[in-house]
Amino acid sequence: MSVKVSLKVNGKPATAEVEERTLLVTFIRETLRLTGTHVGCDTAQCGACTVSMNGKAVKSCSMLAMQAEGADITTIEGVAKADGTLHPMQAAFKEHHGLQCGFCTPGMVMNAIDFANSHANPSEQEIREALEGNLCRCTGYHNIVKAIGAGAKAMAAAAAG
Repeated sequence: MSVKVSLKVNGKPATAEVEERTLLVTFIRETLRLTGTHVGCDTAQCGACTVSMNGKAVKSCSMLAMQAEGADITTIEGVAKADGTLHPMQAAFKEHHGLQCGFCTPGMVMNAIDFANSHANPSEQEIREALEGNLCRCTGYHNIVKAIGAGAKAMAAAAAG
């Protein structure tokens, strides 16, 4: 049986008929063709599928598309400005080499933005604890932690004006 799902994705309305069992990550990737959100483990363990839903980081492989009815979703494609200017967290990941293969990076960035919204000057320990739901198979997390710390500070500075 199919259901109609209507939500806002990256600031634009998105409506589609999907099967009831369609995961939000599948809706994003296959229906909307926004492939920056990755499918890693299908068990909500790796965080590669993290998106922002109504301002909070969620793992899109662990929820149905119809559970997001009416929600405001931001994917990695919606984080940078329309002119291509990187979000401060994206810029920090680039500057501090917080990625290698890049597979986990979209989920890491989405989780880091949510974390930084409530932690303007986080400690290394706080960052490491916040990363517990995101896995990277390439790095030892050192540069990711540095990037999130710098991104959080940059976001706080941008918010302060």
